[in-house]
Order: sequence, then C-alpha cells, then structure tokens
Amino acid sequence: MSTPLGYFQQMYADSPDPWSFDSRWYDNRKHGLTVAALPHARYRSAFEPGCSTGALTARLAPRCAALLAVDAVESAVATAAHRLAAQPHVTVAQARMPYEWPRQTFDLIVLSELGYYFDDTDLDALIAQTVAALEPGGDLVAVHWRRPVAEHARPGEEVHARLDATPGLALTAQHVEADFLLEVYARTPPAPRSVAEREGLC
Repeated sequence: MSTPLGYFQQMYADSPDPWSFDSRWYDNRKHGLTVAALPHARYRSAFEPGCSTGALTARLAPRCAALLAVDAVESAVATAAHRLAAQPHVTVAQARMPYEWPRQTFDLIVLSELGYYFDDTDLDALIAQTVAALEPGGDLVAVHWRRPVAEHARPGEEVHARLDATPGLALTAQHVEADFLLEVYARTPPAPRSVAEREGLC
C-alpha cells in the first residue's frame, strides 16, 4: 500500500525539517544537481508535487516564470509558503498526490523523492497524470534515493524503470550515484533535441 499520510504528518510533528534539507550537504548538493540538470534556461510553468519545506522549490523558482508547489502536509506547506513568500510567481498549496492534481499543463514537472511512496495503483495514476499534464516538448525531472527504506512502497530505481517504460517519455539525461538516481525525460512528440542541438553547436 502507499505510505499513509499519517506517517508524514508525524514526521513533521516531530521536526519542522524532518529530512534536514536545510542543514545537510547531501541534500544541498543533490538539489543543486537537480536544477543544473534542467535542459532549458527558463520554463513558462512548472509543477513540483511533494515539495516538503520548499528547499528545492527555492532553487527552481529563479528558472520559472510560474511555479506551483504542493504538499499533503499542512505544516510543510506553511514552511514552504513562508520560504517563498517574497516570490509572487511561486504558488504553494496543500494537495495530496496523485488524486488532487492541478487542472493545468506545465512545461516542467519535478518528481523529487516522491514516487517510491506509492503502491502500484497510485504510482500508475501519478505517472499518468504527469504525462497528461506535461506539454509536448516539456521536461520531467525525476530524482529518487536508491537505498532501501522500510517506509517506501518500492525502490527508487523501480520508479524510474516505470517512467522509462512509459509511452510519450524519452530519456534525455541521466546521473547515477550510489545514493540517488537523477533522470530527465522529454515529453514526445516532438523528438527531443539536446541543449547543444538547440543552440546550433552540432
């Protein structure tokens, strides 16, 4: 089954930053790599489900004309909203994935440390919603922890294997470490072009 909402609510009740995003170099570096992997310099409209306290959201914000970030836990949403309060182009809201998906499309969707919390039914729904909401030529960034965690419904690499097998998504970049897997997918058609190809370098 999917990880219960109560698990996350208890995590935030015990600590306002339960994964130590603001103090750990591991996450600071991983968030930096995630943003560095974005193939476009700017995005029109981006979506980050499961934004937690907004640490990655703050990194994404300068690259987006509009950014929607959501989380299921009220206290996490409050923390993220406070962090992003000075950036009016960023909207932070409470929503539970995958079934409270926004009714709009995006040219960037970021699934960061999210997919492995879902059972088969919910993960299928998450991926279907992602593909449906991603505009042609838009980018999907997925990054997940690779090591076993009891509270996860599946390994992070299984999430990426599901994405890789999904029609309409083409892998354009991959970064693999012992701890996490970071991949970028383009919504097809059209056929994806590399950054160098778009800039006439090859």
